[in-house]
Amino acid sequence: MHAKTLMLLLIVLAAAGLLTACGQSDEEKATDQVCSARDDIAKQVDQLKGLTLTTATTDQVRNNLKAIRDDLAKIADARAELSDNQRTQVEQANDAFRGEVGNIAATVATSTSIEEASAQLKAAFNDLAATYKKTFGQIDCS
Repeated sequence: MHAKTLMLLLIVLAAAGLLTACGQSDEEKATDQVCSARDDIAKQVDQLKGLTLTTATTDQVRNNLKAIRDDLAKIADARAELSDNQRTQVEQANDAFRGEVGNIAATVATSTSIEEASAQLKAAFNDLAATYKKTFGQIDCS
């Protein structure tokens, strides 16, 4: 009887191990969510960076910025499930990136002409791309 109980216990543990291996941990899901949002931020920043005065529309810029805000919210939602090291890295990236977005908004709002606004936007979007590379671009998603 003892051997049957031991065998049954081993089978149950093996089955539980197989089921666990099939799913992702909360940390893995959070990492995937952060990496997916990070990749989308890169896409949105690249699109903004490629805009010119003749190709940009208010709706397009608004949609890109909304997508970035949504991605930042997804990252914020996932932070709690990350490892301590990842959480710290993501929080630092998030703070730096949000700060740059705020600086851009303040700078662009002071434009006095269309040409000046265009130059400021171009510089701002280039700065945003550089900030992305220094912040979220450093997060390891491999």
